[in-house]
Amino acid sequence: MNIYSKIGCVAPDILVPKKGLDLEKWAIIACDQYTSEYKFWHQAETLVGDAPSTLRLILPEYYLPLINEEQLEERLAGIKDSAESYLKEDVFAKLPAGFILTDRSTSLHPSRKGIIIAIDLEAYSFKPEDKALVRATEGTVLDRIPPRVRIRSNSPVELPHVMLLIDDPEGSVVEKAWQSFDASSDELLYDTDLMQDCGHIKGAFVQDGTDIAKGIVSSLERILDSNDDNLLFLVGDGNHSLASAKAYWESVRESVPADQREQHPARYALVEVVNIHDKGLDFEPIHRLVFNVRPDEIIAKVEEEVGRDNIIISSHPIDEGETFTIVADKQCDKFVSITGNCPHALSVGSVQMILDKAGFKTDYIHGEESVRDLAKNGNTGILLPDISKDSFFETVSKNGVFPRKTFSMGEAFEKRFYLEARLIRK
Repeated sequence: MNIYSKIGCVAPDILVPKKGLDLEKWAIIACDQYTSEYKFWHQAETLVGDAPSTLRLILPEYYLPLINEEQLEERLAGIKDSAESYLKEDVFAKLPAGFILTDRSTSLHPSRKGIIIAIDLEAYSFKPEDKALVRATEGTVLDRIPPRVRIRSNSPVELPHVMLLIDDPEGSVVEKAWQSFDASSDELLYDTDLMQDCGHIKGAFVQDGTDIAKGIVSSLERILDSNDDNLLFLVGDGNHSLASAKAYWESVRESVPADQREQHPARYALVEVVNIHDKGLDFEPIHRLVFNVRPDEIIAKVEEEVGRDNIIISSHPIDEGETFTIVADKQCDKFVSITGNCPHALSVGSVQMILDKAGFKTDYIHGEESVRDLAKNGNTGILLPDISKDSFFETVSKNGVFPRKTFSMGEAFEKRFYLEARLIRK
């Protein structure tokens, strides 16, 4: 494990499944996906059977509401036993210090490229006021952290589903690394379909100290040097998992001698770094559904909050101010713009603050069509605008984290699969 303190990263010693394993059974989607869909996880169990799989190393959150404390303890013990068994039975192969280049394809996008690295949890903070190298993009719900800490503290290995974003419009890090890798002569580390029609992934190992690895580090350093806010990475997916990793590290840090802390494996977390400008990465707004409230009631609350002179309502789209669209069954869309006295710097923030203050019961909905289907029988939908990739980093730098449930990165089946691992115990 080689440490690059300036950019808060290390070239980690990564564990990968040994050659010959069925990778389609080994790789499992992030634990926080399909949380209400029995079919997905039941089919995963059926497909995996008795084969080695990361399914035995995680706790899908689908099961959390369905099990009691005793059953949870049994599952945690099973995760630990499986991890220790895989380590003893050489299911894992340990790579030298380095990085893994990834390339994910799905039915929606032919490619989304990334780099597996490890980040220093001392360089990460989910507190909006902290100017850390690695920052959260959305508010962290603290009561979601303890269950994940229990899982992490129970197993000797970690598996990453965290995706970090970098602002690299020139493609100098991830894309350049892949361009430098000679796929015609250099062997891929893995190349496999993913279960249940979730696409395909291939990976290439880059050992630390090689020209490609040096290029990755120097390019990240240049990106950091080019901004004056000490911001390099933003958490795109997996904020609560990364927060849990930090909480676990902080729980053991004081028991580690000060001169050994920098080398302690629990201080670091394995992540995938993706360029926010990658064409295979979609940002989709998360809309609102307000229950048992009419459109006029919502508009009245907006007027009450910002003043009647600071709101425009139209039957046509509006190009100025903070805009959103109110939809309801059998009513024409109402296009709304807040032009002054905005509660937040973004439309989604202003809308959420007004809904919270009004005490309206609200749900968070993906997809305009779903909102329109649900906006009936006295319920009202609020369609929110897209989040711009070009201003994403600037917005966080100026305003801190986005309001909760602001955006989603792609569809559920496009989320990261567990494939690589790393030891977090000495």
